[in-house]
Amino acid sequence: MLSFMHNVLGVVLGGGAGTRLYPLTKLRAKPAVPLAGYYRLIDIPISNCIHSGINRIYVLTQFNSVSLHRHVTRTYQFDNFSGGWVRILAAEQTPMSKSWYQGTADALRKQLFQLQVPEPRDILILSGDHLYRMNYADFVRFHGVNEADISIAVKPVDADDATRMGILQADKEHRIQGFTEKPPIDQLNGLESLEGDKPYLASMGIYVFRTKTLVDLMRKETGSDFGKHIIPTAIEKGLRVFAYPFDGYWEDIGTIKAFYDVNLALTGANPPFDCFSAEWPIYTRARYLPGSQILDSNLMRVLLAPGCQLDHAAIADSVVGMRSIIKNGAHLHRVVMMGADYFETEVQKEENERLGLPNIGVGSGSVIENTILDKNVRIGHNVVIRNHAGREDEETDTYVVRDGIVVVPKGAVIPDNTVI
Repeated sequence: MLSFMHNVLGVVLGGGAGTRLYPLTKLRAKPAVPLAGYYRLIDIPISNCIHSGINRIYVLTQFNSVSLHRHVTRTYQFDNFSGGWVRILAAEQTPMSKSWYQGTADALRKQLFQLQVPEPRDILILSGDHLYRMNYADFVRFHGVNEADISIAVKPVDADDATRMGILQADKEHRIQGFTEKPPIDQLNGLESLEGDKPYLASMGIYVFRTKTLVDLMRKETGSDFGKHIIPTAIEKGLRVFAYPFDGYWEDIGTIKAFYDVNLALTGANPPFDCFSAEWPIYTRARYLPGSQILDSNLMRVLLAPGCQLDHAAIADSVVGMRSIIKNGAHLHRVVMMGADYFETEVQKEENERLGLPNIGVGSGSVIENTILDKNVRIGHNVVIRNHAGREDEETDTYVVRDGIVVVPKGAVIPDNTVI
């Protein structure tokens, strides 16, 4: 570990209710949403921390956090001699505060005592729903060289992207002079920091704070959100706030469409994010699964997780998650299938037949396209789920449509011969 990184504390924000990712967040927190058929979103920032030499990490949670807690505690165990840990800081009512987290800054304010216990020099604040690789050691080194109070990771964007992000104005020394949250297209003039096709600097929601600076701001300012309140206030007060430029791949997985597009992008020949990196692997919980069994199936551009059974299936441009069962004659196109939490026993399958329930997985003859199948779904025989592009959003007891994408929630049952 780099010596100067030993004094850095990582803090991953678990997020709020995650309404834009509903129904994937119906029963789980945003960072617990599965990714690429094998990982969870929380694995991205924690893996980046570990590779960067940060081994003291807090995860702040509040909504639907049981599965997130279970994943973190089972996955991230350090030995007794490293001094490292990943700990959950759940929202709680105390004699000092009876309310839950009201925003990103408020979450840290309510945990201010715990954040100071490890006596870190700097605190790195991360989101739990982004996909990217970053060496935080470079970020922290930049922060130290500039003697910054706050450093913000920024990404150059064009005008279209600038309207949906927080835009920072920085001088040639990277010091931030102004901040505008989601400026309308007609107000972008004058907010440029760079030349070229991507002249705007967008905040990535990744921050390094001097611990003293963070503590002072949390105690003196009442704002509940970093982007809307704390950062603009720090700039107005004349604090040394700097922009750290990042030009690698980065995606905010905050909506159903973003989640769907990011997953499908991983199935191509040249994916924008490399899940196979030998130098920077993504860590996740160890599972003891057999290799996937593929019987006379046709697979084209498929990201296939371990423990699957494919029988005479045709699958294209899709992610097939752990323990997925896809029966003979099934066709999947542009599908994100998250798989299952367990294999059903023969006794359970007999009980399914008695109750008239499909087994977990996709039944024979089913045709599914432009769909997200959450974990443990039961798709019967000869089910058809068609492309809903251009149709209005809707929600039923068994499926939800968002941006033309059909989402079958966790554990949902779609009977034989259903057409969606």
